[in-house]
Amino acid sequence: MDGAGAGRRRQNEVYRAGVYGHSPRVPVAARRLQEAARKALNARAYAYVAGGAGDEVTQRANRAAFDRWAVVPRVLRDVSSRDTSVELFGRRLPAPLLLGPVGALELVNDEADLAVARAAASTGVPMVFSNQASYSMEDCAAVMGDAPRWFQLYWSTSDELVESLVGRAEAAGCDAVVVTLDTTMLGWRPRDLDLGHLPFALGKGIAQYTSDPVFRRLVEEKVAAGGPKEPQPRPTPAAVRALVSMARAWPGSFRDNLRSPLPRAAVETFLGIYSRPSITWDDLAWLRSKTRLPILLKGVLHPDDARRALDEGVDGLVVSTHGGRQVDRSISALDALPEVLGAVAGRAPVLLDSGIRSGADVFTAVALGATAVLLGRPFAWGLALAGEEGVRQVISDVVGEFDLTLGLTGHTAVDQLSPDVLRRVG
Repeated sequence: MDGAGAGRRRQNEVYRAGVYGHSPRVPVAARRLQEAARKALNARAYAYVAGGAGDEVTQRANRAAFDRWAVVPRVLRDVSSRDTSVELFGRRLPAPLLLGPVGALELVNDEADLAVARAAASTGVPMVFSNQASYSMEDCAAVMGDAPRWFQLYWSTSDELVESLVGRAEAAGCDAVVVTLDTTMLGWRPRDLDLGHLPFALGKGIAQYTSDPVFRRLVEEKVAAGGPKEPQPRPTPAAVRALVSMARAWPGSFRDNLRSPLPRAAVETFLGIYSRPSITWDDLAWLRSKTRLPILLKGVLHPDDARRALDEGVDGLVVSTHGGRQVDRSISALDALPEVLGAVAGRAPVLLDSGIRSGADVFTAVALGATAVLLGRPFAWGLALAGEEGVRQVISDVVGEFDLTLGLTGHTAVDQLSPDVLRRVG
């Protein structure tokens, strides 16, 4: 980082543009950003990204947890030159920030994961490829050069498919595999249920599958096996739109796909195998034998699970509530972090996901002991409003605020942060 730092560079960029009558394309403040995205998106798209489980108590708890901590700035320290970088799995990253996996991004922008990948690569911030992406990991890797990326894994009922996905992640240059443990079943999400909307049932967000040779073989076998035909309901405009959406999701000619049983079979196959509720600790040894990449477990909230994970040879943890989308009335991620850190005792990186909205949030999480954080919904809102440029702006805003918060509290490097710079106020 140069002496000016990311925060002052971002401020200068905005204020210089303001002289010529140009303001940021997307709102800088997190609440205004989400509100602008809500106005720009259709009801289904907004509900899918914004929604949480149940009455969304966990979502609110994730945010309320940050409000219980206050920063205590120190003064008269030379903070003219700051370094926001951290090292993680052999990579020097520009900040303790990654873009977390968000599925079905085609709901908010046609370029979806590709736009996010380009924005991430231009900033040096790692992108965690979603298992439920709208573009394959290979397509995203192709636009990222040697920029850092990870892969999120949903453990399918087909171990052969799991092995194929992990092998592809290695070949695509991913630095780590993040196994998402809290979504062995979909949580109870009223916003989506009220709209009768599951994007995967329309063929959206399944590009990692339709691009996979094992999955495609399973689909072809399903079609070849045939079976009793279910009575078809009377066609409706919605049903026609669904068939068109499925046809677009399957590789090949759109016209041919409209006549083919494969696109619908792909959706049915996905819905049947996407996740395995029977996964246990015993399965981790098998995964470890299938990849040389570091393995992190995402969704760990209990200290006993953190200890067990390290005993099983896991390389890192992500403390997460899945953005409040899975279990309502769960402990918040930030509240769970201290006990997980105590159980880990410095033996492996511990990242935080859920509730991060700003650079000040990043500062708080890192001061409490997180190695880095995952950002989710805010970059999706930026994508909705301005595509690649919107994602890039959100990243720059979050990193810029983190840099300024670091300096304005009297610090010049991330490793100077500790719980001593905070006070609990609630």
